[in-house]
Amino acid sequence: MFSRRQKHILLKFFSLFSVIRGYNILIIIIAQYLTAIYILAHDLPLREVVFDLNLFMLVLASSATIAGGYIINSFYDSEKDLINRPIKSQLDRLVSQNTKLSFYFLLNFIAVIMASYVSFRAVIFFSLYIFGIWLYSHKLKKLPFIGNLTSAILTITPFFAIFIYYRNFETVIFVHATFLFLIISMRELTKDLENIKGDLVQNYHTIPVVYGEKASKIMLTVLTLLTLIPSYLVLYKFEIGHMYLFFYTCILLLVVFLLLLWLSKTKTHYLILHNILKFIIVAGVFSILLINVDLVLSRIF
Repeated sequence: MFSRRQKHILLKFFSLFSVIRGYNILIIIIAQYLTAIYILAHDLPLREVVFDLNLFMLVLASSATIAGGYIINSFYDSEKDLINRPIKSQLDRLVSQNTKLSFYFLLNFIAVIMASYVSFRAVIFFSLYIFGIWLYSHKLKKLPFIGNLTSAILTITPFFAIFIYYRNFETVIFVHATFLFLIISMRELTKDLENIKGDLVQNYHTIPVVYGEKASKIMLTVLTLLTLIPSYLVLYKFEIGHMYLFFYTCILLLVVFLLLLWLSKTKTHYLILHNILKFIIVAGVFSILLINVDLVLSRIF
């Protein structure tokens, strides 16, 4: 049995893990490595990619920066989250705001140190990334369009770090990135619909607050239709192995998403839509393995 003090420490650990969304960071780490192995450095030996210390440092710097970003976002959104996510907010509040800020600065410092191992340009990249996350959390997320656009860009920024490192400029990479950007943009707008009550109370000028739910649904419909363009290009213009299964499944899920979107009226409905998009993003990470199932086996030796 745990002592009272041990239980208290354990609860604080889970609280901090909840704040930094450790499960999301784990997915991003896996996504960065799979992207490097299968897409950006597919012509290099597997060992050279997996045991590349520079890549490891970039991934660690990304993870530390993202964790810090979740902390500063939680710091500024604490009042709004009490309305939108009361249960999660109670867990997050087990760690004081001062402790969160201390971890925020520590994580950003670690990120810069990790980046400095790679190059000075990496330091500049992550310094700008850290600043961008702070600016978004403090100001930009309260603005319509700009907040959504910035959030989507910041979400895919860790992949740009790997992209710049390997300097792979194949067209298929930009098509994949466009598809991901559109799905993330849809998720951000769906989250705004889901959190409209807290945004109204805290005076956040999000798209649903300023333009209404109907206009937001029209925008989501347009974004959904736009995802068909990169989907078509990936399916019919490039060689993606068995990953075609993922894109056909996505098209089916997006049709379901659209049907449910125009029937949605409550927070629970929008949460379901949000989870559909989240599933597409997570499934997209692991579907990278389908590009070439034998690729890893053939590169081990």
